[in-house]
Amino acid sequence: KMKILNLLVAAVCLLLVGCEYDNYEAPKSMLTGRVVYEGSPLAVRNNGPKFELWQDGFPLRSKIDVFFDQDGSFSASLFDGEYKLVRMGDSPWLHQATDTIVVQVKGNTTIDVPVTPYFTITSETYQSSGSSITAQFTVNKIVPTANIELVRLYIGGSILTDQVRHELRVDANVSNILLGQPVTLVGELPDNLKNLDFVFARVGVKSTVSSEYIYTQVQKIALK
Repeated sequence: KMKILNLLVAAVCLLLVGCEYDNYEAPKSMLTGRVVYEGSPLAVRNNGPKFELWQDGFPLRSKIDVFFDQDGSFSASLFDGEYKLVRMGDSPWLHQATDTIVVQVKGNTTIDVPVTPYFTITSETYQSSGSSITAQFTVNKIVPTANIELVRLYIGGSILTDQVRHELRVDANVSNILLGQPVTLVGELPDNLKNLDFVFARVGVKSTVSSEYIYTQVQKIALK
């Protein structure tokens, strides 16, 4: 009887604990925004660069990782309150000692997170001709001390095309790139892309001090 009683007590305790956990409300506020330079969103690798959110005043203080979508947007489901947003290193933008900003979340909140990219790519155009794609673009240096390591054209069958996911990659000769002047890269489509109705393309630039690229926004290119 004592054994049965102990089992019943244990079951009741588990039930009460379960109810206690169920009473915790899920976060209902959405923090959304973009990572921007001079007010314009920066295109990145999907789930590549990130920032961290911290909220003080709680016993279990832990970070919340927030990753960017490839168009530079982000979202996080949070409780209302004050958060510290930390812009992380090893990103395609300058990391500074003052890379923490305070964010007040109250209901659905929208913010822009300003950064200074090492480089940007502008004036990009793409032309399809037969089985080749020609990209023309301009590389701009934003941080005076930055150096280019790689400039690449990426082409794929998916809108999620970047350094990690692509079917074709064309490397530029970095030594021939003139900053602020048009650069041209031509990619010959592989067999698995030639018969598609369209492909996706973007260009990325990587500095020597980061493992991540700044990209152009993904473009859909009709082949037929």
